[in-house]
Amino acid sequence: MINKRRIYLFGFATILLLIPLISMMFSTEVKWDLVDFLLMGMLLYGSSFFIDLIFVFVKKKVLRLFFYALILLIFFLIWIELAVGIF
Repeated sequence: MINKRRIYLFGFATILLLIPLISMMFSTEVKWDLVDFLLMGMLLYGSSFFIDLIFVFVKKKVLRLFFYALILLIFFLIWIELAVGIF
């Protein structure tokens, strides 16, 4: 059963993924191809999936916040590495 939390999580990921698509229609500075959309979709939807899993299985709020921060840190590190190759 899909609940509101999942709709919000995956809806937010979809909205974030639509931003570069809409930007490409109005500007020539944003140049994403299919691989870029697939990789960012995997990152966004994967992060949303793991956030939802943590919400379901981890009951302690402090531990839950720790795992949320860990997922966001991993997300941003992968995103930075794919964007500019910082490592």
